Amino acid sequence: MPTNDERLFAMLIYLVSFFFPVLGPLIIWLVKRDQSEFVDYHGKEYFNFLISYTIYSVVAGILVLVLVGIVFLIILGILALIFTIIAAVKSYQGEHYRIPLTIHMIK
Repeated sequence: MPTNDERLFAMLIYLVSFFFPVLGPLIIWLVKRDQSEFVDYHGKEYFNFLISYTIYSVVAGILVLVLVGIVFLIILGILALIFTIIAAVKSYQGEHYRIPLTIHMIK
């Protein structure tokens, strides 16, 4: 079971991402990844999530030309918000949560 500090920093990775999507979580992850396997897991999971949903957004942005992409962009935005909140709660509960539809590039 992760310590309270580990759970707090893992949750902060997701919460800070609402205001600073790249820099905030990156700083927390780089500082704490050597000290905590739990924070390292959630840092990797967040950045895999960020990369995956950026790819999906670019594809949906291209599909805007066909008018289907508008719906995809709205759905992606809603899913990203919901999955980030769920991941923050699960990380604070001490669980290893895998965000759905994420391509795991960072191992």
